[in-house]
Amino acid sequence: MKVIVTGAAGMLGKSLLKEIDSMSEHTVVGLSRADLDLRDSRVLRGILRTESPDVLIHAAAKVGGIQANINSPFEFLAHNLSMDTNVIESCISEGVPNLLYIGSSCMYPKDYRQPLLESDIFAAPLEPTNEGYAIAKIAGSKLCEYASHSFGLNYRTVVPSNLYGPGDNFKRGSSHLIASAISKVHEAKLAGASEIEVWGSGSARREFTYTKDLASWVAASIVRMEQLPTLLNLGFGSDYSIDEFYIAVMAAVGYDVELAHDLSKPEGMKSKLMDSSKASDHHGWKPDTDLATGLKNTYMWFLESQHKNDRI
Repeated sequence: MKVIVTGAAGMLGKSLLKEIDSMSEHTVVGLSRADLDLRDSRVLRGILRTESPDVLIHAAAKVGGIQANINSPFEFLAHNLSMDTNVIESCISEGVPNLLYIGSSCMYPKDYRQPLLESDIFAAPLEPTNEGYAIAKIAGSKLCEYASHSFGLNYRTVVPSNLYGPGDNFKRGSSHLIASAISKVHEAKLAGASEIEVWGSGSARREFTYTKDLASWVAASIVRMEQLPTLLNLGFGSDYSIDEFYIAVMAAVGYDVELAHDLSKPEGMKSKLMDSSKASDHHGWKPDTDLATGLKNTYMWFLESQHKNDRI
């Protein structure tokens, strides 16, 4: 089976390439921003025509932390909407029979019931701090649904929880919670600092899944795309408060600091734990990397990447 993965330079994309490449029955091709702009239909359709993939996994997206989403809602909506529309339309045009679209838990309503079911999308207003990104992701998932119904294709959407692991983005201003926490605790350790800033009260809760667990499931599932439902939650199954994540990161880094909460800063949704029972009961979903192990692996990768950068 020939597989194309977009977003191949990202954390999930790299993990997908590794997992799929390890399976002898698959050939995998990665596409990143260095290869093309996914909004360019001429170039993309040429690649699809040449490669003739059986499956395309669309893992590329313009992503960022809470402040980036607040600052640039137009860019997050317009860029992702344009890219996703072009990828899906190009796959239809070039006869790609299977497409797996990577959605986001941001697609779900703000402060709605817990845990969130797949049917809860559109049930209530979105979280304002990432509304642009969420709208784009909802639109992409609906395009896949309509393409399947209209053209008899297997275009499906999976909705992972927040992800973390080796290859995460640790840049200040654009990183997500766990990567940001690792960077801040590590810097505090180097400086001997006694406290670090945490946005909001620290009580908001988040669900994080180790990236390799998701990539392994995807690699095993692409051979049975027609059996997957239109939309499928893929979450770890439990959540933690922001403060609890910071405490777990301190344990992984080996350094304790006080958490100074800035209540003037936004913290987003109070919680967004997903119900992934459909995936676990019927589609072989079983993430097994606990938080302590995942954080240890992620921090070791972070240290190795820092060492490599220091040598360049």
